Amino acid sequence: MNVLILSAGTRNKIVQYFKRALTDDSGKRTGNVIAADMSELAPAVYEADKFYKVSRITDPGYMDKVFDICKKEKVTAVLSLIDPELSLLAEYADKFRDMGVTVIGSSYNLCEMSLDKMLMYKWLTEHGYKTAKSYTEKDEFYSDLEAGRIEFPVFIKPVRGSASIAISKAEDKEMVDLLFAHNDNLMIQEYLKGQEIGADVYIDMISEEIVSIFTKKKIAMRAGETDKAVSFKDDKLFNLIEKFVKEAGYRGEIDMDIFEIDGEYYISEVNPRFGGGYPHAYECGCDHMNMIIRNLRGERNPRKLGDYAENTYMMKYNEIMVK
Repeated sequence: MNVLILSAGTRNKIVQYFKRALTDDSGKRTGNVIAADMSELAPAVYEADKFYKVSRITDPGYMDKVFDICKKEKVTAVLSLIDPELSLLAEYADKFRDMGVTVIGSSYNLCEMSLDKMLMYKWLTEHGYKTAKSYTEKDEFYSDLEAGRIEFPVFIKPVRGSASIAISKAEDKEMVDLLFAHNDNLMIQEYLKGQEIGADVYIDMISEEIVSIFTKKKIAMRAGETDKAVSFKDDKLFNLIEKFVKEAGYRGEIDMDIFEIDGEYYISEVNPRFGGGYPHAYECGCDHMNMIIRNLRGERNPRKLGDYAENTYMMKYNEIMVK
């Protein structure tokens, strides 16, 4: 059983965890982890058993190269660690399946909805979930501003963006006008003032039921990822996540950003992949890599919601690799 991780980047831990999942109790490897990235200086690729350098995901021939890797390495499953590539894998899920390869991820429509923040906003509001007010039209925003339905500051961000790239905090109309004048496909999003929460969730790919939820309160962020956090549990939050996942139809691994404001939970974003803060969940006992491998073997996973200790802190720190 061989797993291909695309756009591995700096996610060294994800590669390490999959290698552990593909090692039996005697220490014998039961499969390989293959990594691919457009850069030879992506440190995670050197943790893998094999590495392939590939082009940008937008380049012609990219998918042909991925298919070639799958054939050459007898790949069992493939996943990506960046948002823009999730829809691409989902789009070719049938072709992968014909090759005997399972795409670890959600449907094309869900990947697209997750990447497009306005699509996600519309879905959440239509289904009755609390979320940040969002606008693509300045006039609509200014109308709500004058009516007192929203206030500054607000966030200005790309409608289809990831990793907190090109996000600006606007304190007044002049800043909003300036950003919209120099950029296309922007949106205005309400600034939620509350405790930010991250949830690492695994939805069994056979039963399609949630089998693992790990939640943490974020203490510090860096470059769009959780830098420091502490684990906690709340049945109200678990129930909300279960309801949301069941209604939306996600499968496999998802990473959720949620805000707690005055005892109420607001869903902010959903990424149908491993999040940057997932190592916190893994080190607390939520081994989603093992759950994936069990699914690939045709086995359903037992339900283990909240099967971890509270008040466990995660603190990221810098490491280097020299080659």
